[in-house]
Amino acid sequence: MDPAAVVVCIAATLAALVHGYIFVLETLRWQHPATRRVFGTSAEQAAQSKQLAANQGVYNLLLGIAALVGVLVLLTGGADAGLAVALTATGIMLGAAVYLVASDRRLARAALVQGLFPLIAVVAALVALAG
Repeated sequence: MDPAAVVVCIAATLAALVHGYIFVLETLRWQHPATRRVFGTSAEQAAQSKQLAANQGVYNLLLGIAALVGVLVLLTGGADAGLAVALTATGIMLGAAVYLVASDRRLARAALVQGLFPLIAVVAALVALAG
């Protein structure tokens, strides 16, 4: 396997794990005090936004699953298709992270957590596709 594709597999898997964790926070633990501290919400705000947060959490989970599908396709010999799926999923993740920091500079740390592995995967996928 191309070294860049190996990097895609690792970074996309790590991105999927981060997005799976975000799913847990936004869907299963949204009103928990520790989660409210992470997102800076009050108990009242968390209660009022529970459905919206859960919907966003499901999006994060589905993006993570898509990234893992790309990795699985890559690992089973479908280089171009796997790269395309992984690039799409991690590109969307990266776009969301860029939007997050662009919309509020105070969220730069959250955007970094959300976007670092997708950024690595996107760059590696572009290198692999160019090679």
